[in-house]
Amino acid sequence: MFRRAAKLLLCATLVPVPALAADWADLEGRIQFAWFTEDVQALRSTLASLAMQAKGDALHDYYLGLGEYRVLLLTIERDKDVAKLAAEACVDHLDAANGARRDFADGLALQGACQALLATLKPWKAPLLAPRSNTLIARARTLAPGNPRVMLLEGLADKDQERSHATLQAAVEAFEAERQRVAPTPSWGAAEAYVHLGRSDLERKDAVAARGSLERALLLAPDFALARRLLATITAG
Repeated sequence: MFRRAAKLLLCATLVPVPALAADWADLEGRIQFAWFTEDVQALRSTLASLAMQAKGDALHDYYLGLGEYRVLLLTIERDKDVAKLAAEACVDHLDAANGARRDFADGLALQGACQALLATLKPWKAPLLAPRSNTLIARARTLAPGNPRVMLLEGLADKDQERSHATLQAAVEAFEAERQRVAPTPSWGAAEAYVHLGRSDLERKDAVAARGSLERALLLAPDFALARRLLATITAG
């Protein structure tokens, strides 16, 4: 009896237990802060720690994918080789997350975003990767038409400037509506939506609208380096 009880206890300790929502929120916060402050080393450290933990939830792979997406964004202009590895890792992690959790709109959209960026880094594979990216994001939008992160990633992937701007504006409005409710998991993206809307406003030569969007982004994320740089281009005249 005692041996059986011991075996049952051992088995129980080996079963991965899904993290609490608060744990995922803390992890997301660390990934986002490293992204805002452009700290690739902190991102790598967070991802290494997460990778060592037992998988108990599709969110485990989702956040590994999100972290690689942030590394990708921070390295794509200065180290294409590192960016390619991050893009490939992002796609792989999100593929695992979406395989484990069906109809996961956030996961589908993020995988589509990583595939879209991978297509720019591997142009010879673009004819294959770009349609896959479009399909993933379209499916995410069908599953969750009001999801602000899906809208944000869709707007960023869209090459049509006017359509992208309209989607980013819709994303901002959706984030504001989401912030009035209990925070979902995942919940990132509001500050980015304002930053990218501000960048789009700058491209449209609307400095007043751009300034308003960027200042709003910094209210949400005071350490957002990209927002500070873009705002500086306006204040510098």
